[in-house]
Amino acid sequence: MIAILGGLGAAILWATANLASSRAGRIIGASSTLAWMMLVGLVVATPFAVASGPLPPITPLLAVWLTASGFGSVIGLMFVYRGLRIGKVGVVLALASTEGAIVAVFSVISGESLTIPTALVLAVIAVGIAVVALGSGGSDEPPESADAAGNLGSRRRSWLGPERTAVLYGVAGAISFGFSMYGTAKAGISLPVAVAILPARAVGVLFVFIPLALAGRLRMTRSAVPIVIVVALGEVVGNASFVLGAQESISVASVLASQYAAVAAVAAFILFRERLTMPQRSGFVAIAVGVAIITVLRG
Repeated sequence: MIAILGGLGAAILWATANLASSRAGRIIGASSTLAWMMLVGLVVATPFAVASGPLPPITPLLAVWLTASGFGSVIGLMFVYRGLRIGKVGVVLALASTEGAIVAVFSVISGESLTIPTALVLAVIAVGIAVVALGSGGSDEPPESADAAGNLGSRRRSWLGPERTAVLYGVAGAISFGFSMYGTAKAGISLPVAVAILPARAVGVLFVFIPLALAGRLRMTRSAVPIVIVVALGEVVGNASFVLGAQESISVASVLASQYAAVAAVAAFILFRERLTMPQRSGFVAIAVGVAIITVLRG
């Protein structure tokens, strides 16, 4: 039950953070949003990490997990934030959320056992997430051989429009998040929760915030301040919830946490009037049914 509650808690918090980041990214840019979010997150999480007591020995394997957790999260967030600036919230996050399926595969490969019913339900949830993404109607027209004036080159260059670029960002984010989530979950087995979620924030401050500040490219406006704080808190507490759930089952917690895409897509429809297609609705139903079944199986 801890894996279920931890995963669903992470889903709600990550959905909130990503919705807020889509607004902040359009005000101050994706890079500045990520930079400030990492700084605020580091400030919030550090006291809890210090209070958690002495650290166990950092073995080479644990160092690998921490590295994957830190860099995977920062790179993945950068991809997703850029996608959210130019594409639909539901599409970008649905694609990025397939990280849960990636992590589930990693955990099974590493030896975690799953019952057949649980594995089937996890597969249904993953398919539902994919349907949400693939069911989004794109407005981009396919490339043609040439226009009336023979401008073949310009047609080819314009084919990769904002929506398709946003999709690529979502896919790249999913791959990066897969490594990050698995690394964070593995690190959380040996480390206190507050310490396990620190690497991403430390990497973000060192490799995003400081370089942007030194280059004079760090942006912030008064209207973006509360939004960035919401993003940071959602990410920090969401990661903590995920680590707690992953201590019981990495695969279950990761797939359920991936439902932040469905939560965010519904919220985006209500708040931002982003249209939901029939395939998207079908995907949401599949996800919801999967959650109900897996709750019974794991309860």
